[in-house]
Amino acid sequence: MTRIHPSAIVDPKAELDSSVEVGPYSIIGPHVRIDAGTVVGPHVVIEGHTTIGRDNKFFQFSSIGAAPQDKKWNGEPTRLEIGNGNTIREFVTFNLGTVQDKGVTRLGDDNWISAYVHLAHDCQVGSHTIFSNNAQLAGHVEVGDWAILSGYCGVHQFCKIGAHAFIGMYTSLTQDVPPFVMVAGNPAAAKGINVEGLKRRGFTREQIDGIRAAYKSIYRAGLTLEEAKAVLEEQEAASLEAAPHVRAMRGFLDAAARGIVR
Repeated sequence: MTRIHPSAIVDPKAELDSSVEVGPYSIIGPHVRIDAGTVVGPHVVIEGHTTIGRDNKFFQFSSIGAAPQDKKWNGEPTRLEIGNGNTIREFVTFNLGTVQDKGVTRLGDDNWISAYVHLAHDCQVGSHTIFSNNAQLAGHVEVGDWAILSGYCGVHQFCKIGAHAFIGMYTSLTQDVPPFVMVAGNPAAAKGINVEGLKRRGFTREQIDGIRAAYKSIYRAGLTLEEAKAVLEEQEAASLEAAPHVRAMRGFLDAAARGIVR
């Protein structure tokens, strides 16, 4: 307990690994579990049924595990789950889930969450994402691995953002964004594929060319979505190396309940 500052308030029922550090004036509630190596900075509030993994870093004034901002919530014991190795900067707010959905809000591993980011109830965020300052998710949003959300972008409830997608600054997003696609503007519009991000993550030229061809079929060929999906199936068969990524784009189109930014 020597790693907990004397001014911090940690409920006796909270489960903290002995290596967890808690800074001055932070508050940790009775249903919180925190794994090894996590550092909770000063003036952080962690409450609710919240589980936090290893080696996370919470900066000052974060609010983690507070009640959902949803009038239907009636005190049910819903959850927040945070993985390993995340950096969570100042004034971030993560809310619990609701029984109207999965009952849990999730954040994966190795995410960089900048200041003033909001994850509303029931959001499902993958791993290796970057959220720039003031990126805001409404309830029930899903964000795939390696996605990047630029500053001040806002995402409408129930939207899905695919893996490796890039959302530009100040974007107002009300429809789904397929994997690898860059969107920007208000209303949002597709601007190409996230080539620089893919290169940095080791995608080969053949893989990038296959993703680019699939993007053109969806956005530049004048096809309906059903026609584009048929073309993507052919493109998937044409390149073994690009096939998993083209398949991911085609599968995303099948599951896009809100329609895609187009």
